[in-house]
Amino acid sequence: MKIIIIGAGRVGESVAETLVSEANDITVVDPDAQRLRVLEERLELRGVAGNGILPSVLRHAGAEDCDLLIACMALDESNLVACKIAHDLFSIPTTIARLRSSEFQQNGLLGKEGFSVDRMICPEETVTRYIRQLIDYPEALQVVRFSQGEAHLAVVRVAEGSRLADHSIAEFREQNPDVPMRIVAVYRQDAELPCAAGTRVQAGDEIFVLVGRESLRAALHAIGNPDRQVRRVMIAGGGRVGLRLARGLIGQCQVKIIEAFRSRCDFLAAELPPDVLVLEGDGADEELLVSENVRDMDLFISLTSDDEDNIMAAMLAKRLGARRVMALINRRAYADMLQGSTIDIAISPAHAVIGELLMHVRRGAVAAVHSLRRGAAEALEGVARGDAASSYLVGKRIEQIKLPAGARVGAIVRGEGDAAHTLVPHHDTVIEAEDHVIIFLPHKRMVREVEKLFQVRATFF
Repeated sequence: MKIIIIGAGRVGESVAETLVSEANDITVVDPDAQRLRVLEERLELRGVAGNGILPSVLRHAGAEDCDLLIACMALDESNLVACKIAHDLFSIPTTIARLRSSEFQQNGLLGKEGFSVDRMICPEETVTRYIRQLIDYPEALQVVRFSQGEAHLAVVRVAEGSRLADHSIAEFREQNPDVPMRIVAVYRQDAELPCAAGTRVQAGDEIFVLVGRESLRAALHAIGNPDRQVRRVMIAGGGRVGLRLARGLIGQCQVKIIEAFRSRCDFLAAELPPDVLVLEGDGADEELLVSENVRDMDLFISLTSDDEDNIMAAMLAKRLGARRVMALINRRAYADMLQGSTIDIAISPAHAVIGELLMHVRRGAVAAVHSLRRGAAEALEGVARGDAASSYLVGKRIEQIKLPAGARVGAIVRGEGDAAHTLVPHHDTVIEAEDHVIIFLPHKRMVREVEKLFQVRATFF
């Protein structure tokens, strides 16, 4: 697929890195020629220096035969104009815009009669939603949704004393016969273990569990990690994500926000209700954290724009007694290094938004994609279309499907609307037309082979 990415900032660079690894033809447009040279040296892509909203620059970048344009410049208006020009002048089939404001979507301005934006992505909103899921399910490291929330995949680090620790997968199933769930992967110190009945899970292992919406809490309870509810939250950083998160937690948690700039503190105090305490100060100020009883916090989240400040604040809060700490980390190397250390969860905005983009470059009837394990693995949801003659899936038993070694069917969502329900498949489960099939892929190199399963053969009309 030929893809143009406009903007080589943090989001644009991360998107380019992910898409290049999948053998796409990538061109990145940015006014900063030096930044583009660094990208060209590190990644197999082409850089075009210039303003991405100018038709001449887009033409030079190859817009006339482009399949997908992703506009992720700093300004919403620039991204909107780029998508409009891409559609109207170059007939690019699919356009995606990074937009911080939701007002454009609410007022119906993004359609073909407006700015011609096929998909809007907002990293701040995605990160906020990601954090909210972790607050709702504090036992998990990550929770992602499939089929409009009918199925969930939860990533859990097995704690000391957990009901799963020192038990095999088969023993765990026998102990919980009434909880329909499927363990699709087990990782120990970044090494994948065979996901077989006899695999014995240890404290510290990461497990990936696919389960229906109605059984998620029961599955997490069965694993047995501590599930103390989050009631007190301290946020370091009152920027866009901090404000969005504080608003979403009103009525659910007691919230304190620490913000360094007085003018921003005044703005936050005006935007939030009186029961949200806004404090002017440094999130890495030990005296301030102690005086504000950080030791009593169920969750401390550092969300400033500086990675180093976030790391130091989160580590300090953990040392001072905060039960769980998270840090927003833009640099992927930092996020990979710190995940599971003193910092319980390192949140990478780039990783959070990648899944929203990947479904647009997948082939076949792919409905959703989620990037896992810092981009190394994926969970893919596809729709089984056609019939037994035209489909590689419909009418086949699970044991008959030719998946790459290590890939596993974890769940099937059958039916639509109120009639939709999640099945945990067995070897003899037969896939029906329009089933949503969720597959865990331990390695991204398996993607193309799995995508082919959801492509309908020529006999389907």
